Amino acid sequence: MKNVFWLIVGIGVGFVVAHLVSKNPSGKKFFDEIDGKSREFAAAIVEGYKGREAELRSVVIDTENAIADLGKKLK
Repeated sequence: MKNVFWLIVGIGVGFVVAHLVSKNPSGKKFFDEIDGKSREFAAAIVEGYKGREAELRSVVIDTENAIADLGKKLK
């Protein structure tokens, strides 16, 4: 219980400090840079996920077609 208290206090202090730092022009610039980098990172993850999903769908379609061809040959 004591650890949870300190976790909550730490989060609260972090928010207060971040708010005070963001009022400063250089602090705002710092947070804007972090925001931009995190958005780029998220976009790269989404792009990679979609690319991998497309590859896997292609493999599934190719496999389904191969199975269908085998079924036709066996008939």
